[in-house]
Order: sequence, then C-alpha cells, then structure tokens
Amino acid sequence: GITESFGTAIHSLGAAQLTGTVINRSKRMILDTLGVGLIGTRTSVFNKVLTHSQERSSVWGNSDLSLPPQFAAFVNGVASQVHSMDFDDTWHPATHPSGAVLPAVLALAETLPSRPSGLDLLLAFNIGIEVQGRLMRFSTEAYNIPEFHPPSVVGVMGSAAASAKLLGLTPAQCSHALAIAASSAGAPLANAATQTKPLHAGNAARKGLEAAQLAHIGLEGNPAILDIDRGFGVYYKDYSPEPLADSSSSGYRWILDDQAVAVKRIPAHLGMHWVVDAALNARRKLENTVRGFDLSQIRKVTLRVPPSKYVNCPTPTSEHQARHSFQFNACSALLDNKVTVETFSEAQMKRPALTELLSKVEMETPKDNQPSFDKMYCEVQIETHDGQLCTARCDTFYGHWRKPLSNKDLVEKFSVNASSVLSTQGVEGVIDVV
Repeated sequence: GITESFGTAIHSLGAAQLTGTVINRSKRMILDTLGVGLIGTRTSVFNKVLTHSQERSSVWGNSDLSLPPQFAAFVNGVASQVHSMDFDDTWHPATHPSGAVLPAVLALAETLPSRPSGLDLLLAFNIGIEVQGRLMRFSTEAYNIPEFHPPSVVGVMGSAAASAKLLGLTPAQCSHALAIAASSAGAPLANAATQTKPLHAGNAARKGLEAAQLAHIGLEGNPAILDIDRGFGVYYKDYSPEPLADSSSSGYRWILDDQAVAVKRIPAHLGMHWVVDAALNARRKLENTVRGFDLSQIRKVTLRVPPSKYVNCPTPTSEHQARHSFQFNACSALLDNKVTVETFSEAQMKRPALTELLSKVEMETPKDNQPSFDKMYCEVQIETHDGQLCTARCDTFYGHWRKPLSNKDLVEKFSVNASSVLSTQGVEGVIDVV
C-alpha cells in the first residue's frame, strides 16, 4: 500500500542516495533556517511560547536553557517560522518545509544515547523534506492556497518522518508515526497575519516528534493513513496518492533535486518580495526621470497583485499584519529604499510619512495574475501630481527558486540574523559546521 511504501522509504533511504544537488540545497536551507531561527528568538511571540513550554534539549539562542525535546522542537519551530518573523524558506507547492523539520531533528538528536553524525542529521532532515514534497504532489489543489496553512498539515508529517528516521524505527513503526502525526495535523489559514501563525510550525515540529516517539514505544495508528480519503485525504478534495518509487535504488530521485526552495531576503510573507522589488525599481526609475524628486510629489500608487484570501492589509496595526500587507511593504520600500527587520518595528510602522503614503495606494488584481508563487507577478505604478507615470514589474525576485540567492548572500543573511544572538566566533563556528 501507499502508507507502507512511505514507511519502507523512511526506513531504507540511505545517505549514499543523497545527490550532490540535494546536499548542497539542503545545507543552504539548514544554514538559512538556523539564522532565521536565531533572530526569531528575539520576538515577543517566541517569548510567549517559551514561557508556556518550560523543562531537556537546547533552546536556540538560550544556551543555559533546556526543555523536553518536544517542547524544544515547539519553541524552536516557532522561532524559526523560523515563522515568528515570517523569515523562513518557502517551497512549491506552497509550504515552509524546513521550519517544521529542523527543530525536531536537532532537539531529538540531543536526547539519543549515541549522538548521530552530521550525515545522519542531514539524511533525516532530507527525509522530512521529501515526505512533505511527496504528500503535496498527491493533489492539484495543493498548488493553490488551500483553506489550511500547509506547514500545519504536511509539516507535521515531515517532522514525524525525520524523527522516525533518526530514531531508527522499523518500516511498520514509521508508518504508524505518520498515522499518529496525521491526527495532529491542520490549522486554519484565518490565523495568518496573527501571532498564532508561528505556532503552526512549532506545533508541527513538536507533534511530529512526539508521533515518532510514541510509535517507538509501540503506539499504533491506521497503517493505511495515506491510502484512504478519510485518512490524509481529508485535507484535499482531489486526493490521489501514489506509492513512492523504489527507495532501495541508488538512483532515487528526490523532490529537492528538481524543486529548490525560495529563500527570503526580508522577514515577510513570500508574496511581499515581488512587490518590494517592483517598488524599489519604480522608485529608481522615478528618481532618474524626475529631477529633485521627493515622495510628496506622489499623487497615487497603484499595486497590481494576485488576488489573495489573506494578504491584503491596507492599514496594518500589528507587525504580523504588516508582514502580510502588499500596501505596507510597497510603501516602506518607496519611503526607505529598503525593507529590513526594523521596517516592522512599532516606531517605523507609526511614522506619519508612511501613513500618508498608504492613503494614496490603490490595489488591482488583474485576471492574468495568478495566486501562485510559481506564476505570480507584482507591478507598481507611481503617478505624480504633475501627471508623470512610472511603472515597474517584478516577475521573479532575487531569492526565488528561479533566481536563488548566491552562497555569499545566504551566508550574509545567516550572519546578520545569527549575530543578534551569537558572538562572531559562534556565528563563524555554525557556518563551518554546516
């Protein structure tokens, strides 16, 4: 059966089957996720869940504190969603693959009687990523934005798979781990742009790890959980699962071989990267064509973006709404000629100049602009009081899987994020290890 094939694959895939592309891409993902997770430990939502979860694995950015592994996975997952700042990687179909898996793998590794090797960790991480990618390809609906937040559904399964691999579970136990995890899956998209959204990654990491631990001690679930509509199929209307290819083959083809992730340059929803790049280009064009230009000359800003169920916050009142606002991110880019971590601070958000610029924004959703991270575009048009128009469009931002960050820029992102917590020596040490 399908679930059985997944259990067999989780058990039998080996490090020798990792391709050079997968190793390179996954190392980049790990380094980026660690950096995002470290800077995420400085957020208020991280501190709230940390207070909630006190007790024996390391907490990122807090070397003197340890928790039970499932809670360490939870708080580190929140930090790294690696999403408390919406700074984590994004895949296609849409999900945040690393934030649910890496915290679970690292927390579990600290508790094992024999410490796993770096290659063991890399293999477990990649199995967690692979399971997510395979599950999302069981439905064409996954290529659109579903009613649930994807990391809460496929992320918990990835965490369970990665943890099962690290624990050395049998094929049957791996299948049970997936079944147990499936009963903890799901979170509504309505909690996007709130402090609850980061909990989705934290809960996925925690519950997946717990599922593998429970399977390890003999707890069982439905061994056909992936085969049936009333199993994992409840999350997709057009669920059509297929068994995994022969996982014993030396030529096993990983999803990550064919589909890289997008790495964010700014701590915001991925869609914001298109509108920020378009806004920056529009500003440059305007500065080159209008002598002595300043923002007071703007009469109207038109944003042409894809339709969205939740990325439309014209006047955000919280940092989480701002991270999901085309209007806020475009105006911040126009005002400051950049978007950074500080952009989403309360002081920056309350600036009168920003409020005034936001009042001039109109948003359009052209029919040809599809709400897909693989097909969408953003266009920014600035109209001045004297009638001049300046338009810029972004089809692929720098950091997208079609236009990946250079290793130099990815390491720079990690260094800036990690230095908020670690010493220079510590930052360089993590880079060397990864």
